[in-house]
Amino acid sequence: MTTYFHLHLISDSTGETLSTVARAARGRYVNVEAIEHIHPMVRCERTLDRVLEAIDEAPGLVLFTVVEETLATRIEQACRELGLPCLNVLDPVVRLMESYLKAPLAPRVGGQHQLDADYFRRIDALNFVLMHDDGLLPDDLEEADVILIGVSRTSKTPTCIYLANRGVKALNVPVVPGLPLPARLFQVRRPLVAGLVASAERIAQIREHRLLTVASKPPNADYVDRRAIAGEIVFTRKLCSDHGWPVIDVTRRSIEETAAAVLALIRSHRELIAARAME
Repeated sequence: MTTYFHLHLISDSTGETLSTVARAARGRYVNVEAIEHIHPMVRCERTLDRVLEAIDEAPGLVLFTVVEETLATRIEQACRELGLPCLNVLDPVVRLMESYLKAPLAPRVGGQHQLDADYFRRIDALNFVLMHDDGLLPDDLEEADVILIGVSRTSKTPTCIYLANRGVKALNVPVVPGLPLPARLFQVRRPLVAGLVASAERIAQIREHRLLTVASKPPNADYVDRRAIAGEIVFTRKLCSDHGWPVIDVTRRSIEETAAAVLALIRSHRELIAARAME
């Protein structure tokens, strides 16, 4: 049986950090589901009053990231009175860094979301991904950090979007039977080119589900045929092998895991380019 519990996430910013930590922790438990109550932008007493009322109505585990000490103290005190466990998630990490760095703490609300150069680099990367999705604007291939190729439903687009949030300019080029790939793809020098593949069974399942979701007909009879899909995968693998492009099997990988593998390949690719430039 599945066990359910109330989980309150209180943040003085967007709450993204808390949500990520909570998902990572929940993933370690089997048959446990959280009923999430997300309370973002808690920066004043009045807003916190409403949050504490919600906690009183649905008691559970409380996680928070609140910089203002007065508000943080109120959350802890309220949880003690209700007999609920609570944790200021970033506090242990911040205190550890403070102890190691021997530097004074200068807390800022939403400090991880400041509009610095890294922030604008991520926004620029995201715009690049959206403009070049699914093979659009092939003349810009050389501007990318990474080019992902693969047949339909190998998670090319979501992987590119995830990479953009890490500041990586990624674009994807679909491998479609009978259609030629952009000529520029075989001429790029700076970007890493990598192929994404999955098992024929997995791709067929995703394609069938996709067709049911959008209530449409397949573009051709081979679109969900496992034997035809297997041929597409073989073609992709051979294409990558012929051009020395690495291949990532995404059958059992999450988007995050695929992106991590791509980032590792990008680092190796850049190191290789730098070494060649020094020769």
